[in-house]
Amino acid sequence: MGDLFSGPHIILIVLVVLLLFGGKKIPELMRGLGRGIREFKDAKDNVSREIEDHMNDDRKTTSPTSPTSPGSTNNSTAKTTSTSPTTSPADHN
Repeated sequence: MGDLFSGPHIILIVLVVLLLFGGKKIPELMRGLGRGIREFKDAKDNVSREIEDHMNDDRKTTSPTSPTSPGSTNNSTAKTTSTSPTTSPADHN
């Protein structure tokens, strides 16, 4: 048993396709096949681009903006205590 895609086999397949679909229908089928392959490639590229964009966004949001150690406190967010007493509405009852 020979190779399935040898010269005579390919010629036979082309002749059968030509007989089944006719000379006018084959270019339409090939255009449709080309469009389908192009759309698949575009969709694949879009998915890859979106994945890369999200990975880049995650890297930007997780990277620290200033080098601080976990045990240190940031003075801009530290709370200050006031010396004046505060009263709440519940204290007046």
